[in-house]
Parts: sequence; structure tokens; C-alpha cells
Amino acid sequence: MVRITRKDYSIPMKEYSATAKEALGESELFLDFQQHLSRASKVNRPMLIIGERGTGKELAASRLHFLSNRWEKPFVTMNCASLPPGLIESELFGHEAGSFTGASGRRKGRFEEADGGTLFLDEIGLIPMEVQEKILRAVEYGTFERVGSSYTHEVDVRIVAATNDDLPALCKTGRFKEDLLDRLSFEVLFVPPLRVRQDDILLLAFHFAARMNRELDREEDISFSEDVLDKMVHFNWPGNVRQLKNVVERAVYTCETNEVSEIKLDPFENPFADKIQSTTVSALDIPLVEYKNSMKELEIGFVKRAMKQSGGKQKIAADLLQLTYDQFRGLYRKYSDELTDGDS
Repeated sequence: MVRITRKDYSIPMKEYSATAKEALGESELFLDFQQHLSRASKVNRPMLIIGERGTGKELAASRLHFLSNRWEKPFVTMNCASLPPGLIESELFGHEAGSFTGASGRRKGRFEEADGGTLFLDEIGLIPMEVQEKILRAVEYGTFERVGSSYTHEVDVRIVAATNDDLPALCKTGRFKEDLLDRLSFEVLFVPPLRVRQDDILLLAFHFAARMNRELDREEDISFSEDVLDKMVHFNWPGNVRQLKNVVERAVYTCETNEVSEIKLDPFENPFADKIQSTTVSALDIPLVEYKNSMKELEIGFVKRAMKQSGGKQKIAADLLQLTYDQFRGLYRKYSDELTDGDS
């Protein structure tokens, strides 16, 4: 358990369980969204969830399902971004044995698996147009055919789709069917990004810290320094809740005390960048009288590297250096003695 002690922020003094659900928030925008979502869950219609990466679109879809009268039936998910376009149709509708190369047996699709429940399609903007037509038919009539079959199956599935794409713009460019967008957008729910939920940032941060603390089997409460709290509250969080979770958990597990005094907002920030920059030789640091010698060493070094990477083939070496073959041959002849000595 972790107790918030920061006085400068208007956060209620409470303890947060490390096992609580991650869809947490007390900000007005977050509570309004949850209320809107709860109301929409009662209506048995397709829904469209719009949100930036890391905002919790799948959590919202799950909540829609479990608050609906379908909550006892399957909640099936499919991330369209994780599949090659050619496999999306068979994943959704299933296939018969021999319907395509590698289809060794009959297989149910996600629509059949979700019968009676909810099918969540994440990144729906990536679905090919020909598959969108079959989805439209399944939404409108509750029927579909497996790939390689003419037999019509009937299903009762509620579609919840999610995207960060501008679907109306995709319709204008012919990459998304307007009819399908009309059917899916009975209600459009916009998940608020974390940067407009500033009151929730520390609430979530302490929740993630508590959970990581428990995962590490630490008994003492963990806290954040004033500087770290300020950084978290005022950061833009382009990766939203997912990014905050990674930052906090990384900071907790690397912290050797019970107070986090440092956080790394960008894990790709090179810790050796300053040292590399300070040790890099600049042309401004070389005396002018060394020009000829320096250029000679540089050209020999490039020719040697190119010959090594090309396996000794001069034509390929010339291409690697973006030189013509004649230009490379001139360099090679110019430094033939040095290059021969280096090979011996």
C-alpha cells in the first residue's frame, strides 16, 4: 500500500490497492466519460471508441461489454494491426479446409467465437475494403460465410470498434466504407487523453507504484520526491496511461530507497551522449597543416571498410561508398601501397 502525502496537489488522502483495476480516475473528464460509457453499454448497438495510443480503448470496450446484458457471453478481441491484411478475413470469419494454402482444417473465426457476446475490433481502420463489406453484412443481417464456403452462418454479435484514425477522412479517400462507418457510429465515444486529465496523473502514478512495490515484495511504503511529482504532473504524456505506467514502474524497480527521486521519461535517452560528444574529434580541433595527412587517413579508412564489407569486390565497394567504379579505382590505386600493407 502507498500513501499520498503531497500537500500541494488536491489529492484525497487515501491508500491505493496494488490490485485495483487500471481504469482509475477522479477527474471530471474521466468520470464524465465513464458515465457516458455506462449509459451506452445498455443499448444493444455497435459502438466506436476513438482514442490516442495508450488511453485504454480496450479497457473501455471491456467495460462496455461487462456492463451490458451480454456480460455472461464471450468478449472476443482482435487487433487488426497485428495481422497481415490477407489473414484478417479468415481470422474474422473462419475458413474451410483447403480454402487457401496452409488451411489444413476447418476453423472458426472471431465472429463465431463471440456469438451472443461482444467482438472488439481494435485498429479497425486497417481492415481491407473487401473485408469491410463482409463486416457490414454481418452487422446489418447477422450472417456471414467462412472463407472457402457458401454456407451462411447466423450470429448474434455486438461490434465495438476502436481506432485513432480519422475514419471520415479515410472514407473521403476511399479507404473506408461510408456505409460501415454509418453502422458502427451509432455512438462514438472519445477516450480523454491523460494530458487533459491532469488531476488523475498522480492517482495513477501511486497506483502503479504500489503494484510494482508489491511485485518486488517490498514491505515499506514508497513515495515520490517533490521534483518527481512536479515532472509527472507537468509532462505531456504522448503515450498516455501506458507510458505513465512504464515510467513509474521503471522508476520504482530501479529505486534503492523508499523514495523515488529520479524518473526517466525517455528510456531511449543515451546516458553516454555527453561523453561521446565530448570525445568526438571535430575538424575544428585539427591543425590546418594536418589537412593532407588527415584526409589521407580518412580516405584509406573508408576504402578499407568498403573492401571488407564487399568481400574484396571493388564494384560493390564503390557502390557502398556511392562512388563510380572509376572513382573508386582511382582511390584504390592512389593508396595501393598502404592498402596492401594493411592486408599483409
